[in-house]
Amino acid sequence: MTAVARFLRSYPWVTATLAVLVVVLVCAAAGWPLAARIIATAYVGAFVVYTCVGMVRDMLRGHWGLDILAVVAMLATLWVGEYVAALIVMLMLSGGEALEDAAASRAKADLDALLHHAPQRAVRVAADGTQAEVDAAELLAGDTVLVRPGEVVPVDGRLLEAAEFDLSSLTGESLPVGLGAGDEVASGAVNGSTVVRLIALRAADQSQFQQIVALVRRAQENKAPTVRLADRFALPFTAFSLLLAGGAWALSGDPLRFAQVLVLATPCPLLIAAPVAFLGGLSRASRAGVVVKDGGVLERLGRLRSAAFDKTGTLTAGRPELVAVRPAGGAVADEVLRLAAAAEQASSHVLAAGIIAAAEARGLQLPAVDGASEVATNGVLARVEGREVAVGKPAWVASLAPGLERAPLSAGQAAAYVAVDGVFAGTLVLQDAPRPEAAAVTAWLRENGVARQVILTGDVEATAAPVAASVGITEVHAELLPADKVRLAAELSPRPVVMVGDGVNDAPVLAAADVGVAMGARGATAAGDAADAVILRDSLRPLAEALSIGRHTLRVALTSIWIGIVLSVGLMLVAATGAIPAVAGALTQELVDLAAILYALRALRPPVLALPAHAPGNAAPSESVGP
Repeated sequence: MTAVARFLRSYPWVTATLAVLVVVLVCAAAGWPLAARIIATAYVGAFVVYTCVGMVRDMLRGHWGLDILAVVAMLATLWVGEYVAALIVMLMLSGGEALEDAAASRAKADLDALLHHAPQRAVRVAADGTQAEVDAAELLAGDTVLVRPGEVVPVDGRLLEAAEFDLSSLTGESLPVGLGAGDEVASGAVNGSTVVRLIALRAADQSQFQQIVALVRRAQENKAPTVRLADRFALPFTAFSLLLAGGAWALSGDPLRFAQVLVLATPCPLLIAAPVAFLGGLSRASRAGVVVKDGGVLERLGRLRSAAFDKTGTLTAGRPELVAVRPAGGAVADEVLRLAAAAEQASSHVLAAGIIAAAEARGLQLPAVDGASEVATNGVLARVEGREVAVGKPAWVASLAPGLERAPLSAGQAAAYVAVDGVFAGTLVLQDAPRPEAAAVTAWLRENGVARQVILTGDVEATAAPVAASVGITEVHAELLPADKVRLAAELSPRPVVMVGDGVNDAPVLAAADVGVAMGARGATAAGDAADAVILRDSLRPLAEALSIGRHTLRVALTSIWIGIVLSVGLMLVAATGAIPAVAGALTQELVDLAAILYALRALRPPVLALPAHAPGNAAPSESVGP
């Protein structure tokens, strides 16, 4: 009974309509038809006025309301004395909200699970060891946080002791993952069986899981594509229904035919089925490891024709390892590495981490940096121990230190060049191989309509071309500034175009593309802000899954709409002959609505993706890539 009471309170128009319908039926059975008609007419008339006000507001915003059919149907049934049918149409229209909520709740179950998983409270440890429970939102970078067994990690942090974590809500990985002291753990991970402490790397609202939650909330609130889909069908369907109803009246001379046709033209399949399908698609994408900001993005993903990729951290694994230090001009290898690693502390580029990690592994103490600046796509310039240290691309470093010599590189290698006080000091050679699944993903995209694929990178041609060849991409645009990437993405055709980047230096072009997709597995929050979708797993495979889900969702949404339209039109044609009474027609239309909505839930079923988890690929040589 509690559930029934909750339902009746949540949907007052449904409750009131059921009550009025019972009263009208009792009056009619008691031999008071006039009273029944007056009550029904007054009540339905009030609902029509209420609906018309909202419909006019929608029209002023540029959306032609499909509710006009239901309004005309209610008025027509009242006019011809079919007031019970009018109440049933009203019950269907007011009950549409309840039906949509029920279907939407099923469709967005995975999105809701992410929201409910968001940490609310956290235990902060003070410098004297005392503990205090606080709101997770209060955590700041540098705080020491204690996470109990089974609790959700509330903030991105660096572990102070080893532990196992469940990362399934972030990456889809079903097995616990062991992390050691000093490793980073993302917010949203679930702690295993031991108490663990960590140092917060960033404020709670800037941590990875909170960024995901923000994306999910936006996805649930934005219904733009469903409105556009309904708009495409609204005017033609409305005009056809009114013409058919008018024609049936004209040919028969009986105004009852007009009402009998229109009660079968209610718009629930268009108003409800498409939103349910898109919510299902968004939910399915989140389960596949891709958070999509809204249904409009999902629709564009389903129509993609071109793709642009960043290289480092996107087509490559983004985990560069230092394999050689080649000093020049009498410099010492460890000194070149030490100064370069110190300067790279000011860089956000993915290769900086490899240089710093190599220096730390050799036991080199990194000095403090006295002033540093990152020159976008070129390198980093810093003052270290009174010396000016530059680390970056050969052309840029050569402009600061004449006499630079480019290093010969083997397959899969990249180089960062170092200058100290205007003198070329040496080359750092790193290995960053293409992702094992990259070739399979690009091949799948080509086979599924994304024929044009390009690399847009700030690296030099010699760096990008071998990587492109290894993953099956033939078009490369190299040595680009951020503005160049934005321009080329805007000029790329055919459209729509997806841009995939690692989120470090790609925010402008991600925002400029038709669909910007960020590799957010390592918590690049700038990417989440600029991109339309964020891949949570450290893999390109979810990109293909998102495209497949987008196409499947769009197909399901359109099919559910057409199911409703075709069934409605067929029934309207029968009703035009007078074979379907108005009350029976109103009840039958509810079955049409249900069929369309049940079909829309097919968006939750994953499409078949014929893509191997890993594909063989040859390592490619690469040239200087900057910091």
